[in-house]
Amino acid sequence: MRFLRFVLESIHVATHGSKAYFAWVGFLLLLMALGAYGYWSQIQNGLSQTNMRDPVSWGFYIGNFTFLVGVAAASVMLVIPAYVYNWKPIKEIAILGELLAVAAIIMCIGFVVVDVGRPDRLWHTLPSPFGELNFPRSLLSWDILVLNSYLFLNLFIVTYLLYYSYIKKPYNKSFVYPLLWLSIPVAVSIHTVTAFLYAGIAARPFWNASILAPRFLASAFCSGPAILLILFQVLRKTTKFHITDEAIQKIAELMAYAMALNLFLLAAEVFREFYSDTEHVMYSKYLFFGLGEHRALVVYAWSSVVFSAIAFLLFLIPKTRKNFVTLNIGCVLIYIGVYIEKGLALIIPGLTPGTLGEVYEYVPSATEIMVSAGVFSLGFLLFTIMVKIASSFMNYDLAHAAEPEAVEDDSDAEEAVEAAGAVKA
Repeated sequence: MRFLRFVLESIHVATHGSKAYFAWVGFLLLLMALGAYGYWSQIQNGLSQTNMRDPVSWGFYIGNFTFLVGVAAASVMLVIPAYVYNWKPIKEIAILGELLAVAAIIMCIGFVVVDVGRPDRLWHTLPSPFGELNFPRSLLSWDILVLNSYLFLNLFIVTYLLYYSYIKKPYNKSFVYPLLWLSIPVAVSIHTVTAFLYAGIAARPFWNASILAPRFLASAFCSGPAILLILFQVLRKTTKFHITDEAIQKIAELMAYAMALNLFLLAAEVFREFYSDTEHVMYSKYLFFGLGEHRALVVYAWSSVVFSAIAFLLFLIPKTRKNFVTLNIGCVLIYIGVYIEKGLALIIPGLTPGTLGEVYEYVPSATEIMVSAGVFSLGFLLFTIMVKIASSFMNYDLAHAAEPEAVEDDSDAEEAVEAAGAVKA
């Protein structure tokens, strides 16, 4: 019964709020409807509605998938200092990183679904007797395994923590902490396996590099926390979460180290490509300088590098890192820089020029943009609802806590009376 009341209270919290809350939810639902319309058109007419073709068979959808896997993995930037080093300022808000991970993984799954031509056949990837997972031979099976493991692990942890906050009882650390520690290597594995999906393709020299997995992880620890830093500043003004400047500054400092590593690995990769000057350098030349008149990615590639470098300097210098204006500018710049780096600047050069030397300059179609907006809106909506529920439960502001007579058994009534007394005090 307690858990049922917990679920019902969660629904109540999600469906009640201020005008600003409903305006935001309505905006997201509108974008989701637009995305659903675009996806229906894509289902009816096939992937010809996109600008993906034989030379470039991966595009905007897979780029967003790759980026969001990094966002999901970045929750370890909160879990490690919170639960490994027991640092209280971050421990109080670590659950927000786990909620973001859940929303990001759901968006990842959404982008995979919209990218495949026949999503109704995804059941073939299920284990026997439904399909053939091909584990451990297939890297795709590893990706399915680690993504779903990370999703359900974080979903279980946050549900468990919120439920115990709801019933006003301390959670069992000996049960939760091993799960939290397990989430750290699983978080690393989701982005490592994603990198291996690219690096294992020998026919695509731009991706076929052992440095790709470390680059993925380094960039993930830049972009994911950048989102969190901005969210923290919004949430401490709009919710009852207690988020200190100390926690924000510590995360920003950790991001500076990740940015330095990310830029170093990028420089190492560029050196290898251009100094050796083999025939495979044409993929990097296409990215940074273009090939003949084909220069569609050049401005994006250099924007990514410049934005990342400026953001690193803003985070490296203590004065600009502690100033919230320059901190937020740095967050936006590194977010855009990594989004380009892990999106179009990763996918398109890996496929261009094609195996026959053809240069097909891919640009996302209106359908792809609509569908992507719908998937992102779904993730934002889920995160908004989860944060609203977490804010209510973690701060004990539910009516249930102040109404002991509504509780069924004596032990529940005693707990509710104590909680109500604490609220009045």
